[in-house]
Amino acid sequence: MTASMTGFAAHSLTLDHASVGIDLRSVNQRFLELHFRLADEFRSLEPQLRDLINRRLARGKVECRISLNLLPAATLDNGLNPAILERLSHWQADVLQRLPNSAPLSVNEILRWPGAVQTATLSQDALNEATLQGMQAALDELIESRQREGGKLKRHILDRLDAAEAQVAGLQPLLPALAAAQRDKLAERLRDALGETGHERLAQEVALAAQKADVDEELSRLATHFAEVRRVLDQTGAIGKRLDFLMQELHREANTLGSKSVALETSRISLELKVLIEQMREQVQNIE
Repeated sequence: MTASMTGFAAHSLTLDHASVGIDLRSVNQRFLELHFRLADEFRSLEPQLRDLINRRLARGKVECRISLNLLPAATLDNGLNPAILERLSHWQADVLQRLPNSAPLSVNEILRWPGAVQTATLSQDALNEATLQGMQAALDELIESRQREGGKLKRHILDRLDAAEAQVAGLQPLLPALAAAQRDKLAERLRDALGETGHERLAQEVALAAQKADVDEELSRLATHFAEVRRVLDQTGAIGKRLDFLMQELHREANTLGSKSVALETSRISLELKVLIEQMREQVQNIE
């Protein structure tokens, strides 16, 4: 399916004690160019993230942003650690037995004891695994976005291609009459210049001029390139560079058609073709 290089995806993950936001943006670029803006917790993931993107995308300038938002402590399901409290109770009883005049632990001291209050912890391994899975989902969304845009580009190109083929088809029936008129006009001019003599040279000059003005080969190549553009548009994968090459070839044939023009109608069609080809080329620049 035809894919654009322009796309956007935003994916969010909600973990037990944090949320992760993944934003992907891509724009046109000749090759695949990656830029990462990662929270410190995700720096170590950059090689794996880069590999994931390289395996899914072929072209485009892609910016990847990943942010981490820890949930406020008040929202966490915290509580006292029974094991630590039990241990403190035994310690306190042992101390008071040995040192009866010792002051018992206050509530504040107990709560400040390391590990007495259970706080939610975020496993880095679990965070990394969830983030990599989230990146796969974000890439799915980005590719879908690029394919939707690519479908619109394909329709635009096919509309211009239909118009270009119609121009060529309209010129084909006119060629014999245009060539005959050009031969008659040239023969008359040469006859005026050479007089009644030089019939052999006259015939040679007319034949040479007709050969130079023959555009059958250019029209045949244009038709071949039109068919190839349609074939490539139906392919999957990175087709942008191939289409760009075909646009160059179409433009070259349209220029040659114009340079060989011997009639106003041929010049007009050549100009129309160049306009249509340029419009297609502008859209091809956006295709992966």
